[in-house]
Amino acid sequence: MGFACDYLNDRTLFPQLIEEAPREETGIIVIVPSFNEPDILTVLNSLESCSVPPCGVEVLIIVNAPSGADTEQLNNNRKTVSSAAAWKENHPDAFFRLYVIDVTGKGPSGWGVGMARKTGMDEAVRRFDALGNTEGVILSLDADCTVGGNYFAEVYGSLMKVRDRSGCSICFEHPLRGDDFPPEVYRSVVLYELHLRYYFRALLRTGYPHVHHTVGSAIAVKAVSYVRSGGMNRRQAGEDFYFVQKLVQAGGFFNLNTTIVYPSPRVSYRVPFGTGPAVAKMLNKKDDDFLSYNPSAFAELEWLFGRTRDLYGLDDRELGSFYDRLPGGLKNFIGPEDWLSKINEIRNNTSAPESFLKRFYSWFNMFKVVKYLNFVHNGQLDKRPVVRSASELVSSMGASYVPDDPEELLFCYRIMERFA
Repeated sequence: MGFACDYLNDRTLFPQLIEEAPREETGIIVIVPSFNEPDILTVLNSLESCSVPPCGVEVLIIVNAPSGADTEQLNNNRKTVSSAAAWKENHPDAFFRLYVIDVTGKGPSGWGVGMARKTGMDEAVRRFDALGNTEGVILSLDADCTVGGNYFAEVYGSLMKVRDRSGCSICFEHPLRGDDFPPEVYRSVVLYELHLRYYFRALLRTGYPHVHHTVGSAIAVKAVSYVRSGGMNRRQAGEDFYFVQKLVQAGGFFNLNTTIVYPSPRVSYRVPFGTGPAVAKMLNKKDDDFLSYNPSAFAELEWLFGRTRDLYGLDDRELGSFYDRLPGGLKNFIGPEDWLSKINEIRNNTSAPESFLKRFYSWFNMFKVVKYLNFVHNGQLDKRPVVRSASELVSSMGASYVPDDPEELLFCYRIMERFA
């Protein structure tokens, strides 16, 4: 019996999709959802240009479509299938084995990126299960991405070969210049990526212990950790956020900053949020600004997280006094009864400060942080231009020079993350 038998019997959407058995040396499987992609060859050529890792690699392209897909979109799906087949025939010496799985019109309803990722990742687990390879790595990528030349080598050395690591968020950088898109697209993606990195750095400064980007095209997970987490969800958007949250709670999740995924800055309407919709919204508004979180919200979180350890030793009266001193936004977000009930529950189920903290942050998880930020910006704090907030954060960290240009400011944030 394999390590994933129960999961494969109970949690998958499809029976076995690839008849050909995996090679014994297979250690990395890349999952690439593809819907309405005009050019699948870009990602394939990028993967082939990578240095070859010391294990076998497979690439699974999951061609899918929602029920309302139009003729042009379906034609692009067929083009993806034929283009990938031609690429495979023309690259017989490619170091990875390529499989194109066309599930267009098949399986359950509700197709979106979550179901496509799940379909591919489940099949990857099935193949690792056949090999008995619990440490095999599943990489989540997108069809419009390219990757750094050391992509496979770094995943192999930093994740696959390190026993106590379960998965990782991989460094990403959107292209900021070029001839593929109009200048306004690149300007918009600068602001959006700056927002993501400002959020990351501001949350890190609060002392929150689980700060990770949740970009679906830049995630890796070991097969056994994938199974233990319950697998990828079916969500049509935000599937990456919820999946990473589960992995983080289990432990061993880290940020891999020694290689890079390059997501496209293109406009997209396939999901309600993310790079594509954010760029589209800015272009439609003809807005050179992007509103992000108010620094005051992170100051409130820093106040709480800096004192969380103290909660373990407090009695009910002291917990009430602690609650009275909470910053206003947090106090409005968490009612007094919920506060006392939850902290007592956590305290009664832990026997040391360390286990208390672990359980506290299982409650005040990534999802709760985002819920708080959305709550406090709905009538209590105003969102602010991202350049203003990001500049203030850099300045408060003691930087001697804070650039005014958004692109230069973004470079500062990229450097802080890469070398943190």
